[in-house]
Amino acid sequence: MKKANTILKSSAILLLGTGLLFGGCAKISDTETSSDNSTTSSENSSTTTLSAPTGLTATGGNQQVVLDWTAVSGASSYTVYWDNASGITTSDSGITSITTDNYTHTGRDNSTTYYYKVAAINSAGTGTLSSEVSAATFALLSAPDNVSASGASGTVTLDWNAVSGASSYTVYWDNVSGISSSDTAITSISTDNYTHSSLSDGTYYYKVAAVNDNGTGALSAEFSSLLASNIQGSATNNGHTYAITSSAMNWENAKIEAASLGGYLATINTKAENDWLTAKFISYGNIWIGNHDKDTEGTWVWDNGTTSNDGGVSDNISSGAKWPDGTAKWGSGEPNNSGSSEHCGTIRDSSGAWNDVECNSSLSSSAYHINYGIIEFNQ
Repeated sequence: MKKANTILKSSAILLLGTGLLFGGCAKISDTETSSDNSTTSSENSSTTTLSAPTGLTATGGNQQVVLDWTAVSGASSYTVYWDNASGITTSDSGITSITTDNYTHTGRDNSTTYYYKVAAINSAGTGTLSSEVSAATFALLSAPDNVSASGASGTVTLDWNAVSGASSYTVYWDNVSGISSSDTAITSISTDNYTHSSLSDGTYYYKVAAVNDNGTGALSAEFSSLLASNIQGSATNNGHTYAITSSAMNWENAKIEAASLGGYLATINTKAENDWLTAKFISYGNIWIGNHDKDTEGTWVWDNGTTSNDGGVSDNISSGAKWPDGTAKWGSGEPNNSGSSEHCGTIRDSSGAWNDVECNSSLSSSAYHINYGIIEFNQ
């Protein structure tokens, strides 16, 4: 028994020693785990935002700016900040979640300068902003001016002033007003005019744009021309279309013809308009305009109504009336109401001076009483 007790005591000591060793191992294990956690926590707390991207460039294009920069190690994405004024900060418009080291900023206005900075993003947040860069989008050509359209016999002839720097022109057209660049296009026109042929009767609306290497420039003002069997010619001036009847007739019939086409006998607001109408249409013969004193002798009015906000220039059309430059509207001695039956106005020669003649003559032809009607259309 003594030997057995000695063995048990030795075993207990050995087990105790083993227990101490196990305990020590457990303790060592706890210490290592604590050490590992401490290291991980240290790594997390040491993660910082990234430095600024370098090499940022901006290149302007047609309604876009292309940005490039040098990739930043550790970046998960990039944010581009931009504005059209210098001094970019993170409070400016931001384009986020860019996963490459370049970006194309589309939908920009042409002839405009845009400013940019870029920042790299990681788990710690938005990094330092890059240096600022800028680029201007393409400066497209201005719109052609002095546009006009003259129509006759299934053909409309278009003219405009040439635009400096244009390599070609594009004409957009339709039979409905409100032309845009989405309408039918006639491209690669190398001159400042174009003949649109093989057309049916109707009204044709146009805009024209100059083209260069940067793209298609601004659209011109809209202009139009009318083709009809009872119209022998038409032209555009200052946003209005004018047409001349295909045959001569009295004033009353010319008024009816104008209304049937959706227009009215011309109301002349300015001397420039009067001069243009004369130069454009007097070669056909004497031409009816829309003034008369049928209601009250000596009180001349426009058949289409009065015109306001021009200081009375348009509505002052009775005897002795003058244009602002002092030029008389009426010819010498006119209106004279010859035979007490002359109550409608006409332009009778290249001077552009007006004359009063009979409105409802039944004659088949006459130098004064049977004329071509000038029909005006509002666009």
